Amino acid sequence: MIKKFILDTLFPISCVICKKENFWFCQNCLEKIEIVSEQVCPYCEKTVTAGGSICPKCRLYFSQKNKGIFLDNLLVSAKYKKRGLSKVIHVYKYNFISDLSVPLGKIILKAFVKNDIPLPDLIIPVPLHPRRLRWRGFNQAELLADFISLNLTVGLEIPVEKNILQRKKYTQPQMKIKSYKERIFNMQGAFCLKKEARGKVKNQNILLIDDVSTTGSTLLACAKILKSFGAKKVFGAIIARQEIS
Repeated sequence: MIKKFILDTLFPISCVICKKENFWFCQNCLEKIEIVSEQVCPYCEKTVTAGGSICPKCRLYFSQKNKGIFLDNLLVSAKYKKRGLSKVIHVYKYNFISDLSVPLGKIILKAFVKNDIPLPDLIIPVPLHPRRLRWRGFNQAELLADFISLNLTVGLEIPVEKNILQRKKYTQPQMKIKSYKERIFNMQGAFCLKKEARGKVKNQNILLIDDVSTTGSTLLACAKILKSFGAKKVFGAIIARQEIS
């Protein structure tokens, strides 16, 4: 990748946090990242639940309002603003350092070990719009999904489906939008399921992978599409949840 070659030449490899040479994210700094001890309901973000599942109060609310439950749980691995993690994620996405998918993937795996999350039938990374994919050169969620697929269970590679979900609308980055309502609106109609792949999600337990989330509107939009075509359960897993300032 030309972009990566130029960056490696101009900026020699060193740990994003401590500047140790030959590592983008050294083992010592990686081990200092604390895995979130308590997961919360992905809807109210208040009630502590097992593995980040929906709480009874929210479940009752959605059933009374005849609204579907699209995202069954959200596993948040670490705190975005602690131990320099936000800087590592930023370099991963915007300095085009694809190698960071391995240590960042390890953070998600540690969260899986700490929480009782059912094994999925398949893994789906949140897709990028083709325009943004061309600019970045890789889909950061896809690389994380590949790593998790190979390392979640010993001797068993969980299938990664990269061509099921499609991002059909070029949206403004969620991190640049402060309003919750505007974030929801920004994601409306952003995703679709490819016709030739619709049968693959029916009755499947699906793990959605993304790097960061704020309001969760991107994951919810993806989960809604998957549930509408018969997915049994949709779980989400991210590196961190970005707080809205």
